Amino acid sequence: MVFFIGIKGTGMAALACILNDLGMEVSGSDLSKHFFTEEPLVARQIPILPFDPKNIQDGMTVIIGNAFKEDFPEVIAARRNPTVTCYRYHEYLGALMKDYTSLCVAGSHGKTTTTGMLAAMMDPIAPTGHLIGDGSGEIHPDSQYLAVEACEYRRHFLAYHPDYAIITNADLDHVDYFKTEEDYAKAYEEFACQVKKGLVLFGDDPKVRALRIDPAVTHYYYGVEEGNDFQAVNIMETSEDMHFDVLFQGKLQGHFDLPFVGRHLLWNSLGVIALGLLEGYTAGQIEPGLASFKGTKRRFAIEKHGENVFVDDYAHHPTEVSITIDAARKRFPGKKLIAIFKPHRVSRVFHFADDFAAALKKADEVYLCDFTSIDDKEDGIDIDITYLQERIPGSKILSEDEQGAAELATLAPAVYLFMSSKDIYGLSGLVKQKL
Repeated sequence: MVFFIGIKGTGMAALACILNDLGMEVSGSDLSKHFFTEEPLVARQIPILPFDPKNIQDGMTVIIGNAFKEDFPEVIAARRNPTVTCYRYHEYLGALMKDYTSLCVAGSHGKTTTTGMLAAMMDPIAPTGHLIGDGSGEIHPDSQYLAVEACEYRRHFLAYHPDYAIITNADLDHVDYFKTEEDYAKAYEEFACQVKKGLVLFGDDPKVRALRIDPAVTHYYYGVEEGNDFQAVNIMETSEDMHFDVLFQGKLQGHFDLPFVGRHLLWNSLGVIALGLLEGYTAGQIEPGLASFKGTKRRFAIEKHGENVFVDDYAHHPTEVSITIDAARKRFPGKKLIAIFKPHRVSRVFHFADDFAAALKKADEVYLCDFTSIDDKEDGIDIDITYLQERIPGSKILSEDEQGAAELATLAPAVYLFMSSKDIYGLSGLVKQKL
């Protein structure tokens, strides 16, 4: 029996699904509150129990979610039982990856989408399992590859030694842990040293270019600018799709027609194409699977409701917010954009307040939801949402209830951009009821 403490976490839910697919007996504990990540667990009939130290039984393998400290009652019970084998989430995943040709995606932004693209591209070529940060996890009994989202927080990705890896960007994040840009960059440099066969890096990002990559690591850069090993050229973008050629060190590798919108998706596509080419596959093999990619949960997820459009996105960093709004402008030209943003972690808002403001100002209207979760609070930082509001003229603070939903409904017809790593999607449901 494998037991997950915090089984509804995005990575934890995905890993639980994978182990279930591999024939293991899986269960776990979490809050009773509904999270979108629990749907695949329920579909697999994986038991989800309330937190209770009595859940820990002799002989279990216990995987501890990274959100849970050592003083959590279930963790204490697991650690104290000599018959129980304990792992942190990233420790177990690092061990599991050794059984496959492992493909990791790291970076400040775009990890989830890029991992989803990678899995979609590879699976039609050769059976490929995936673990994605939207709670999605799946594997075939005969899988050759395993595509994994690799998070840099607290250097957890250093538990991984992948065969191949993509680094999508290196914007400073997780400032509650990384106190300097130098330390943040060092984490990526250490991760790069652990890649065994090939590393592809987003070469249009100056911070990625500044990383000191060990020359012993086989690595290449991708992007649209000159000087990249893998370069997208002859780019044509519409409100519905994109078309481009890919060069490798100046030589044409193939033409790609992809049903995606937004320059960030072009970058992400190019990263996975580069990895596929490095592994020896042709453009003709790569394109069909990549073109079949339908998106990931909470990553620019679009739902039309009459004349209105609802976009649910995980954006929680200024760069991500900016990209999401830009993509909405591209996808829905001429429509009114309403940004609804709920931040996560006071340190992130405190450090990036001006950057958040600049990004959010790109929308036509801005609504801000306050910090609500206990994990938002951090020692030495005493701010509330007004700290951000005062930097965005005309922005309003929104309550996440019927009253707030009614206020948003008065703005219809519009494109509503709900952006947060927290559970803001509940508010969007209330708005739909008001329309």
